[in-house]
Amino acid sequence: MSKRYWNIDLEEMMEARVHLGHKTRKWNPKMAPYIFTERKDTHIINLAKTARSLSEACDLLFDIARRGRKQFLIVGTKYQATDLVASAATEGRCHYVNRKWLGGMLTNWSTTETRLQKFKDLKKEQDTGRFNQLPKKEAAMLKRQLDQLQKYLGGIRYMTSLPDIAIITNQREESIALGECRTLGIPTICLVDTDCDPDLVDIPIPANDDGIASIQLILNRLTSAICEGRELRSLIESNKKKIKKRGGEDLT
Repeated sequence: MSKRYWNIDLEEMMEARVHLGHKTRKWNPKMAPYIFTERKDTHIINLAKTARSLSEACDLLFDIARRGRKQFLIVGTKYQATDLVASAATEGRCHYVNRKWLGGMLTNWSTTETRLQKFKDLKKEQDTGRFNQLPKKEAAMLKRQLDQLQKYLGGIRYMTSLPDIAIITNQREESIALGECRTLGIPTICLVDTDCDPDLVDIPIPANDDGIASIQLILNRLTSAICEGRELRSLIESNKKKIKKRGGEDLT
C-alpha cells in the first residue's frame, strides 16, 4: 500500500472536537492505547493516534480507488450522521445507508437485489406517469412502497454487487452492518470512540463518533482520498490512450 501525505491538522481536529471521548465509566479497556488522558470524568483521545489511523485509512481508500471501478459503502444511521453520510457519499460517489440498516442487507444480497429491482421498477412507473392511470387506492399503496424503498435503499440504488470496502461512522450503532461485513470478509474502516472495541474493525479511527463536526471532518478526509485515487486512475488511463494513439500514428 502506497503512503501519501494527507495534511491532517491536529489543531483542526481539536476544533472539531474529535478528541472528546465518553465518560470514563463507559470506556472499553481495549481503547486504552488510543486514550491520551482524562479530564472531568471524560476520556481524551490521543489525536496523534487518530491522525496516524486516518492517514492509513486514506492510503487504503486511495489505493482501492486507483485500482479500478470499486464500490465503496458508507454507513451511518444515527441522527447526527444521517445528512453528513448522504453528503459525503454524494461528494465521493459512494453508496450509502443513512436510515435503518435492514438485517441481511449484505449477507442476504440476493434478497437485497430483488428489493432494488422492485425499487427501480416502481420508480420507472412513477416517472412514466403510470401511477396516474391506476385507481387512487392502488396508486397510493404503490407510492407508499416506493417511499419506503427510497428511504432505506435509495443510497444503494446503483450498487450492483457487494462493496469492496465499508466506512462505518459508529461502531456500536452499526453493529449489525459491521457484523455482516466481518462475516463476508469486507474490509472496514470505522470511527471508534472510547466505548468501542477496536479489534472488530480493520482500520479503527479513534474519534468522537457523536459530534457532527468530528464525523464530518473524518468523512471529508476519507472521501477526498477516494476522489484523488479515481482522479489518478483517470489520468493514467488518459495517458495510456494518448501513448497508444501516438504509437498508432507512428506506425502509419
